Amino acid sequence: MQQVIDIQWWQLGLFSLTLLLPFTINALYQLKIGKEAVIGLIRMVVQLFLVGLYLEYLFTLNNLWINLVWLLVMLLVGSSAIISKARLPRRPLFLAVFTGLCAGLLPLLGFITVVVVQPTPYYHAQYLIPLAGMLLGNSLNANIVCLQHFFDAFKTRWSEYEAALSLGAPVRAATQPFVQNALQKALAPILATMATTGLVSLPGMMTGQILGGASPMVAIKYQVMIMIAVWVMMSVSITMCLFIAVRNVISPQGRLNSECLGWKQTNIEHN
Repeated sequence: MQQVIDIQWWQLGLFSLTLLLPFTINALYQLKIGKEAVIGLIRMVVQLFLVGLYLEYLFTLNNLWINLVWLLVMLLVGSSAIISKARLPRRPLFLAVFTGLCAGLLPLLGFITVVVVQPTPYYHAQYLIPLAGMLLGNSLNANIVCLQHFFDAFKTRWSEYEAALSLGAPVRAATQPFVQNALQKALAPILATMATTGLVSLPGMMTGQILGGASPMVAIKYQVMIMIAVWVMMSVSITMCLFIAVRNVISPQGRLNSECLGWKQTNIEHN
């Protein structure tokens, strides 16, 4: 197998000219996403460059406590990003999201590094940080979709929820259909991805390892491990998140925290 081929900066710059295509489409169809796209691209390049410099230092130093601090930063930033993208209030939901991510990530990451991959040392940053990044990155969208569908259900199906409460159903039973629907919506993409992986697409991790010179069979074993881990983490994190969210934002009498529904809560209660 060949070693990874380096990309020169001028080659990367030349390839970046392909960005003219989406910007042209934006102008022709007046999508009004040009400013957002420019900001996103600049942030991506700057953040990746800084993270690349930091990871080189992190891999060289390879200290357990520094690795754990970096994991904590990843979890905190990820939790904040989920709530922000879902457009929900931070105060009543941050603990639920953060706990869900921790419950999904940390046990899996420990099992993978200590039992499956077994790097030396077991907290080796070269394995710990990229694996955590892949699991967290794939779980962000699932958490966003899950929270959005869960709270949107109260706005569109308030009468159903209210009827269940009036018939004496506990909060857990009254919210069960909303939780079920949110979990189904959030997990649907990963199930579709698993069903088509290998035939329709080659996942990023597998492609990266092959380009880096790894044997295709080694890359496949890693990819299977990652796909299983992503599905498990998504399932655990979003379930734990909703479980805590229901307890934190809904009173024992069934009243929702007004911050989570905004002004629509008043309209719903008056209808």
